Amino acid sequence: MAKASDVKSGNILRFNGELVSVDEFLHRTPGNLRAFYQAKMRNLKTGKLVEYRFRTDEEVEIARVETNDYQYLYDDGDFFVIMDNDSYEQFNVPKSLFGSSARFLKEGMNVIVAFESEEPIMAQAPTTVELEITYTEPAVKGDTSTNALKNATVETGVEIRVPLFINQGDRVKVDTRTGDYIERVK
Repeated sequence: MAKASDVKSGNILRFNGELVSVDEFLHRTPGNLRAFYQAKMRNLKTGKLVEYRFRTDEEVEIARVETNDYQYLYDDGDFFVIMDNDSYEQFNVPKSLFGSSARFLKEGMNVIVAFESEEPIMAQAPTTVELEITYTEPAVKGDTSTNALKNATVETGVEIRVPLFINQGDRVKVDTRTGDYIERVK
């Protein structure tokens, strides 16, 4: 157990039986009242934001979290199978931890996963990925208004919007957080 004064932004706490990530942690000293810590914390499972005031001497439990790079191997139902690059040990990670970026994962990619006592609690895909266009309509000559976009399907099966000059077989860089086209890769 640690004191509230030991907590910093970015720590993972066990708060009311749930794991929370500390987004903001401020020390307040209001006039003639006792000092306290104002915390904004995000529940790792539900994503809900929780605000709480800690007394300066209140005890908190800081969770031991190990974050490491892993290699994504394959899709297995509701889970992704990942492998530790050093020990070659394999783990099942729920797809829900990756959020919407899971649809851009390709076998062999490196991902970041945080474990708390053998249980995966956070997962993060790379912010950008390079994917090949498997299908897109050919551009029509003269159809070149400013910033015109067309639909294209990438090798993971996701449909994205790309500029008209992109053709089938081209490789493009995609932002996994938003699904937006960034640039064509040479």
